[in-house]
Amino acid sequence: MSEDTKQWIEAAAVRSIKTIAQVALSMLTIGQAVIDVNWVNVLSVSVVAGIISVLTSLAGLPEVEKVHEE
Repeated sequence: MSEDTKQWIEAAAVRSIKTIAQVALSMLTIGQAVIDVNWVNVLSVSVVAGIISVLTSLAGLPEVEKVHEE
């Protein structure tokens, strides 16, 4: 595996994990009890957002492109 590929995978993974965390956090309501949260729905929507993030990264990652410009 080339160094460029490793760098892209790492950057895409970091972006995807951040997206998953942000979506999960956005689905929680302040003041909502833990037992009232639909955790299956939160997980499902968050994972879909992570997949979309990876697919969007196929178009290009600014983090990786900046390294090549330097």
